[in-house]
Amino acid sequence: MNNNFIPLEKTTDKIVRDDLMPPFHKNGELKSLMGFAIKTKNITKVYKVGKTNISVLKGITLDIKEGETISVVGPSGAGKSTLLHIIGLMDKPTTGTIYVEGITNTDNEKTLAKFRNESLGFIFQFYNLLPEFTAIENIMMPAMILGESESNIRKKSHDLISEIELAKRAEHLSSELSGGEQQRIAIARALINSPKILIADEPTGNLDRHTGESIINLMLKLQLNYKFTLIVATHNEEIAKKFSKTIKLVDGQIV
Repeated sequence: MNNNFIPLEKTTDKIVRDDLMPPFHKNGELKSLMGFAIKTKNITKVYKVGKTNISVLKGITLDIKEGETISVVGPSGAGKSTLLHIIGLMDKPTTGTIYVEGITNTDNEKTLAKFRNESLGFIFQFYNLLPEFTAIENIMMPAMILGESESNIRKKSHDLISEIELAKRAEHLSSELSGGEQQRIAIARALINSPKILIADEPTGNLDRHTGESIINLMLKLQLNYKFTLIVATHNEEIAKKFSKTIKLVDGQIV
């Protein structure tokens, strides 16, 4: 249990101060989290624009089991990206509580940053590769931040680039790769630290239909091999059907 949540006790009758503890830590509820990668309770997100409050998420409660494959679908503006950013602990909800593999949104930023780098993998629509580095160097980058030995990192990176079938492109600059190849490298980079959860926000949005399907199939294949929890936001209903569970958002609510 996080030290922030150690209950206050009286020395005689051991009364636990539940009122000082966040919802997921009350009344032995930690036991109910076993087997779940993510749980949220009544998540809301409100942005203030001038004098106007814009409600993007409205009371999102969901349970995602460890090792599940989840698609998040809905029209533009439904709140898909906001939800992924919040469950990926990159943003905080306005109200509500999140549990992600033992971490909650109430933990301090140093704890959250360490957890994100060690236990979460992220893939975005725009690849976000560093153009001045080679494909293999882009894959290595998150592990180097963790301070692993370069020899171990290089071996893991070459194993991954072989698994995504781009070994021949290892020493090419990322700017020399096609869109589909760049996204494959982004997937390998996201997996270099062996994350428990892989989160992908519209990973096929910049790709043609055939390439997009190959990217989704690759992620599902890797999920079978490594058993991480996979969460993908997409506009494509056909792609969504490939996943074990679909969450549909409309106007910031699950329908």
